[in-house]
Amino acid sequence: MNPRRKSRLTLVLFVLLGVAVASALVLYALRQNIDLFYTPSEVVYGKHNDPDSKPEVGQRIRIGGMVVTGSVQRDPQSLKVKFALNDIGPSVDVEYEGILPDLFREGQGIVAQGVLIAPTVLQASEVLAKHDENYVPPELDAQMQKAHKPMGISDQDLKGESERDRQQQTLQQGKPQ
Repeated sequence: MNPRRKSRLTLVLFVLLGVAVASALVLYALRQNIDLFYTPSEVVYGKHNDPDSKPEVGQRIRIGGMVVTGSVQRDPQSLKVKFALNDIGPSVDVEYEGILPDLFREGQGIVAQGVLIAPTVLQASEVLAKHDENYVPPELDAQMQKAHKPMGISDQDLKGESERDRQQQTLQQGKPQ
């Protein structure tokens, strides 16, 4: 191989190596900052009911759902708050320390971002409150109806009464007063 070809080949190899290292560093940095979005049902059952797609303990995620009525517990000595989030299925508990948004309340839709510290417990670093939980664009409502009917989910479930709500009602009805 003549010296000119050898120097060109060396230059091309160094450029390719540099591009590969730069790409690897960018992908590593992005992996650290990506927070996948889950619903409470997806946290418990996995996306599309696939257990392999459940988030792992220690993973940073975003979770969106409705704050379960009666689940908000505030620590009077600090800014710590615990509450449960659900969609149409099981609930996920959220622990947060800080000032909650003004729109935060029971029955309100929120998005919490943080680290999963147990299979169904999120240690939130940020809580974002959504606006009116009753408004659903007609297109989305039609898609939800179409997607949930084959799964046997009733209109009652879609209107916000969750599995946990029904369990609590059953327990309350069974308690002597």
